Amino acid sequence: MKRNLYVSAAAAVVLLAGGPAAAAVAAPADAVRTAPAAAPADTTAEGAAAAALKDYPGVVESLDRDGDVWHVDVITKDGKGHAELTVDAANGKVTRESVDTDEDAGEHKDLLAAKVTAEQAVKAAVAAHPGEAWAVEWDSDDDNGKAASWHVEVRGSDGKTWDGSVDATTGKVTARSDSDDDYDNG
Repeated sequence: MKRNLYVSAAAAVVLLAGGPAAAAVAAPADAVRTAPAAAPADTTAEGAAAAALKDYPGVVESLDRDGDVWHVDVITKDGKGHAELTVDAANGKVTRESVDTDEDAGEHKDLLAAKVTAEQAVKAAVAAHPGEAWAVEWDSDDDNGKAASWHVEVRGSDGKTWDGSVDATTGKVTARSDSDDDYDNG
């Protein structure tokens, strides 16, 4: 009993004098070997886009977060290829869900000619409304008479979802709406 008391007291002195480094030395070898590694950083929209483009080069058409994965659509620079990819948010691993190599290139001409990319639209939207980009989607629907733009969804630290448009030519950011609903796709 006295021996355990002396050993505990000696360990306490070593820990107090040596700090965390001494704790690692004083810890049993098995505990040091089995310590969990630091958790990887969560993949951001920008990171998911970069990972997707590394796997399937081209231009991001859309990107959205769904739980633990990012869904990314990429169009090849000639407009003839289209890939639907998932990017694991925990580790950045890319999985090809489907690839189509006989797309109509004319269907994607506005996207391919846009001066502002999806990645630039995300940066502009987050600069205008701080938070984390959760989705970006190309919108070339000219039925409303508006120029092509990016629809970007940003989730603020306050839990609110902010929807904005980023002009595909100028990069100008305009608000679409504010919402308290975390799952509002606008």
